[in-house]
Order: sequence, then structure tokens, then C-alpha cells
Amino acid sequence: MENTPSPFVGSYVFLAGLSGAAMLLSSLLDLTRGRGAESAVRRSRYLALLAPTISAACLVADLHTPKRFYNMMRVFKRTSPLSLGSWLLVGFGYSAGITAAAQFLADRVCGLDWLRWIARITQLPGAIAGGGLATYTGALFSATSTPLWAAAPRALAVRFGAASIASAAAAMGLRERRSLTGRDLDSVAIAALTAEFAAILAADHDCSRAGVTSALPPSPGTVTEQYAGTGLGTALPLGLHIASLLLTRRRSRLLSGAASLAILGGSLAMRCGVMAAGNASARRPGTSLRFARPAPR
Repeated sequence: MENTPSPFVGSYVFLAGLSGAAMLLSSLLDLTRGRGAESAVRRSRYLALLAPTISAACLVADLHTPKRFYNMMRVFKRTSPLSLGSWLLVGFGYSAGITAAAQFLADRVCGLDWLRWIARITQLPGAIAGGGLATYTGALFSATSTPLWAAAPRALAVRFGAASIASAAAAMGLRERRSLTGRDLDSVAIAALTAEFAAILAADHDCSRAGVTSALPPSPGTVTEQYAGTGLGTALPLGLHIASLLLTRRRSRLLSGAASLAILGGSLAMRCGVMAAGNASARRPGTSLRFARPAPR
């Protein structure tokens, strides 16, 4: 039986991407919608705490000892996605923590409205780090010698980044009752899902040209990635969102909510499926040799 990747890694990648994209969308909504998107901005700032808490705990659990994570912080290598990702996670954690704390105190303690301005300021570096956090895992996987990941580095980074934005928009819009902000988030999700679908096609083309997918038989990883990741997480919610926005005069909370849940479940399954399929490709000598052979000119 083939070894399966640790569920902690898939959870870490999913939650880190969702948190980073949530902070990015929070800043954009706060700057463009202001008070009109206050509830969505508040939720996204709390969602951003998933990265420095649960996501970081999943990473440490997969490393089996906190010392390995500490050792990542001893050096900074701009050419290493692992080093960049470690520093992005820490920097994002500080920004997200300060922003969420300022938001919480401003909501709970009278006379501290000035803390809302602190939150607006501290969320900006968090948004920058969040953009990197949402995409760096694709670059991290592509930097390895795993054929399925290394054959399509740009497409994989775009897919992970688009899935992160779609997941954040889905999580932020689940309880959004304001039609304008809800439609904005649904539109963001549609754009992100469209970009993700384009990245899927580009990755399939690159992997086929490199001779990776043709030599890779069906496995639990490929089945999960295709049906749960692409089908449940991309195609189904894209259709539901389009139906919600085009077939009804007002935003359908039922269709939008179903699409959001499908995005969240499919996004997690997609990460786990891509990881499992990549590991399967690395364990097959024929696939690795075919990928390593220089392409004919």
C-alpha cells in the first residue's frame, strides 16, 4: 500500500492559504467599502488568526518537534521557498494578531474606537504577507524533484493562490447578509474559481508534455484531486455561484452557501489530493526518469 501524506500538511497548506487571502480581502473591502463591509471585514480579521494558531500547530505537528520549526528561523534565504514561507508565517502572525486584538477591543470596550484605525494600519503589512502566504506553498512544492509538482510550477502556484482566494471569499460570505458585500464576495469567488480552472488546464498540459501524467496510473491521490478537488471544489461551486448571480434577481443565500461549503471542502481535498498524487509520481522510477530526461529539440 502506498504511503499517504500526513493530514497535518494538507491542513496547514489549506488554513495558511485561507488566512492569508482573508487578510488580503479584508484590506481591500475595508479600503473600498468602508462601513458597508464592516461585518465581513471583522470576520476576515478573525479568520486570519487560523494561520498563526491552528495552521502553525499543524506544521509543528508534522515536523514532530518544535525545534525543527525554530531552526527554520535561524537563517533567511531568499532563494528558498521554505525559508521565505517560514518568515512569511511569522510576520503574518504578528500582523494578524495585532489586527484581531485591536478589532476585538474596539468592539468590546467603549471609548477605544481609535483602535479601529490601528487595525486598519496593521492589516496592510498583513495583507502583503498574506498574498505571499496564499501562493508560496505552490512554489514550495514545485521546488522539489517530485515530477507532478515540478512539471508545472507556475500553474501550481496560480492554482493554490486562486483556491486560497476562493476559500477566503467563501468563508467570509457564509454569514454575510448584506446583499452588496455578499455579491462582491461571490464575484471574487467566481473570478478565483475561473482562474483556478484555467490553472488546472495549464497544469494538465504541462504535465502531459513532460510525460508525467501519461505514465501515472490512477491512484487515491489523483482520484481525490480530480473528483473532490476539481469537481467538488471548482466546477460545482462555479456553477452554483453563476446560477445564484444570473438566474435570480437577488443573491440566493441558499445557492451561495452551498457553493461556499463546496469550495471549502474541495479546497482542502484538492491540497491533499495534489500532495498524494505528487508523492505517487515520485515513487515510480519510470515517471521520474521520463521527467528527468531532457526534452527533444
